[in-house]
Amino acid sequence: MKKNRVRDKCVLRIVRQVAGGDLHLRSFSYEIRSKEDTVATALRALQSDPDLRDIEGNAATPPVWECGCMQKKCGACAMLVNGDPALACGSRLCDLPERITLAPLRKYPVVVDLMADRSRMQENLRRIRLWMKGQASFLEKTAEDAYEASRCLQCGLCLEVCPNFDPAGAFTGMASAVPAARVLMTLARKQDPALVGLYREHVFKGCGKSLACREICPARIDTGEMLAQSNAIAVWHRYRKQKQLHEKIDNENEQKEGMR
Repeated sequence: MKKNRVRDKCVLRIVRQVAGGDLHLRSFSYEIRSKEDTVATALRALQSDPDLRDIEGNAATPPVWECGCMQKKCGACAMLVNGDPALACGSRLCDLPERITLAPLRKYPVVVDLMADRSRMQENLRRIRLWMKGQASFLEKTAEDAYEASRCLQCGLCLEVCPNFDPAGAFTGMASAVPAARVLMTLARKQDPALVGLYREHVFKGCGKSLACREICPARIDTGEMLAQSNAIAVWHRYRKQKQLHEKIDNENEQKEGMR
């Protein structure tokens, strides 16, 4: 059986610009060395080329972008790949067309080239006062969900596809809703009234439940479940019932163990 052949080359069409300046496309050729090569692999190669030239042979400065782990763990390399929000290190060249257009995320101010200023996400975390004032205390089930929420990369892809998020609006999006869910579930036995009120104002009221964030999340976090859990605690005050139910289940399990 004939194996699929890895394409030898690709062309990266990179949007070049500085904040507030005109933008233009610059194309670069990249030789694909492995089927595991990603957009991030290609960008790193361009950055390390001491004599970088575009496909027309003109000298060029290395494209500017953000990079961290190269393993889809930090979220730094978020950008638009052929118009779709994605992590550069998670976008394999063999899965993409020969000509690949790279651009910065649209909902954030551009710093330079592919680098966007995503500090708004951190500002939103401070905006809803997302920090713990008390001791962590949660049920086993709540602990599992809190751990799930802790895997958020803060990459911002969810905000890019969210139809309700506007950087200038009150809704802070799933990039703050997921960390908020973690804190709400961790403090479930003794809630912070200020955090609960800010959650309702900046998350619950603005979310249209399109869940486009769930499909785009590179960490595969179930954002629908996160919303359900945090809304139950902060909006519907159902934690007490959940606690009683879990305690009942625990007691039943202990009784079964004692009968064996």
